[in-house]
Amino acid sequence: MRFKDWATRVLLIWLMFATLIAVLLIGRATQLHNNPIIYHTSNPQVTAWSQYPQAQFQSAKEPEKKFQRVIKSPVKISKPLARYVTTQAFAQYRPNYQVASVDPSNYGERYTQDVNGVTLNNQPIIVLHETGYSASSAINFFQVAHTDESVQASYHALIKLDGTVIYLVPPEKRAFGAANSVFESPGGVETVQTNPNLPASVNNFAYHVSLETPPDSYDSSSQETHSGYTETQYDSLAWLIAQSQVPDDRITTHHLVDRSGKKVDPINFDGNKFLDLLNTYRQIRPIYRVSK
Repeated sequence: MRFKDWATRVLLIWLMFATLIAVLLIGRATQLHNNPIIYHTSNPQVTAWSQYPQAQFQSAKEPEKKFQRVIKSPVKISKPLARYVTTQAFAQYRPNYQVASVDPSNYGERYTQDVNGVTLNNQPIIVLHETGYSASSAINFFQVAHTDESVQASYHALIKLDGTVIYLVPPEKRAFGAANSVFESPGGVETVQTNPNLPASVNNFAYHVSLETPPDSYDSSSQETHSGYTETQYDSLAWLIAQSQVPDDRITTHHLVDRSGKKVDPINFDGNKFLDLLNTYRQIRPIYRVSK
């Protein structure tokens, strides 16, 4: 074989290998572009709140975004179709909010069975309270450890006089908001005993929200000496509860569920005003039927 022919063949083989390598590199680059490697890092600003009741909370660092990013659970569960959706009025109202820690002795887990081993399937309710004194005094009490179970107490959320929403106990946890208590639903009386040494209560299926008491009404126990709540408190309360899937007829007060005969809160609460605002901030999800 002449040198010229040999050199030509070597050159052709080299060109074939070069072309193959180029094709492989281009294919790899395309794959990386379509399927980028994602490095998962912890993001303390994203909070995965449970759906008890179903709620979407604003992002602390991204208040202008309409929807909060949530951490997706790796476990796939079937969720019922949401009954309520929030409205434009809800999107336009943005109360200030804070997060305050609560001592672990003042809240617990939600039980799946009662003291007798009976499986629990109560639908959530919302119980409305008031603090009795200032919001800060209530928070200070919740942040102190209590070994005596009869004095342990907490709310899931608290609304200050200026409308600021303070998140306390995560929704998936059991706050100790109503000790000896019963909820009377159209389907019958609902209560759960989780501690054999304490009376049954609604805590296991309740979401407790409290209004800060006005300063001129501290120690008040009657409507005549209680000045009521601010307009912004009603707005923030309706805004908060509008995010839940709890129906109107399962929203109640501490006074109505209490069986100790000592709880009268929230005093001077205007239920009609609250429900009007709630229906402004959320509405029944429309169901569209496909015509045949």
